[in-house]
Amino acid sequence: MAWMIVSDTSCEIRELQHPSAGVQFALVPFKIRIGEREYVDLPTLNVSQMLQAMTDYNGASTSSCPSPEEWAEYFLKADNVIAITISSNLSGSYNAARSAREMVLEEHPEKNIFILDTLSCAGALGDAAELANKLIGQGLGFDDVCFALKKFAETTHILFSLASFDNLAKNGRVSKVVGFIAGRLNMRVLGRRTSDGKIDFFFKTRGETRVLAKILEQMDDDKYDGVHPVFISECNNVNAAKLLEHGIHAKWPDAPIRIHPCSGLCSFYAQDQGIIITY
Repeated sequence: MAWMIVSDTSCEIRELQHPSAGVQFALVPFKIRIGEREYVDLPTLNVSQMLQAMTDYNGASTSSCPSPEEWAEYFLKADNVIAITISSNLSGSYNAARSAREMVLEEHPEKNIFILDTLSCAGALGDAAELANKLIGQGLGFDDVCFALKKFAETTHILFSLASFDNLAKNGRVSKVVGFIAGRLNMRVLGRRTSDGKIDFFFKTRGETRVLAKILEQMDDDKYDGVHPVFISECNNVNAAKLLEHGIHAKWPDAPIRIHPCSGLCSFYAQDQGIIITY
């Protein structure tokens, strides 16, 4: 039976590492509007060019999630569908996917369609896609795959190390007061997801080295086991990502770590020098 794993482009991966037999993988893109220009978050997007346009533009920039019709196009391509979305408290992507599910099931009630609200973003979506692919390859049924993905979403940790907060504040993802103060004081701030998938900033400093040390401390506090995959997304900050990778391996030598550049959507919010870590 054919499977489709489809994610919105908060997901950093563009393909599965080792696709299982009968599994397709696809992405539905966010759109970023800067002035009169719209950037579609596809693998062909020049993220550096988009970030420069954002810097040069004085007005507000916005993002929009995939439409129900875009989700539905992929829901029609397989009997079993796993859709993976950014946190429903950060975007309308989850609700759009749910609307698409209802539309498709009206015409094709025999299909199995599951929508996973990751309560996270970035690497968490890639890890969820890889987990789904692995479980399908092991022969698990639809319900068992869905159950495992729900548990994954509930237990995944995510940290945000950010140097700029303009777009998060302008688009209502964090308090404008937090964004203003942090930006004016040239602070680097560490945030984490809440249990309902929002962002809580809990540590600030002026040095990136201190933030990286705090990330390792937080991973320890979260009882990271050194086995769960670590996904580091970086926006023009590969050096910090490599330093963090080194620090993680010093504490957990066998930790599996992937480093990816941020997608267009995650670059829009993490902004220059931002890092997002999931584990």
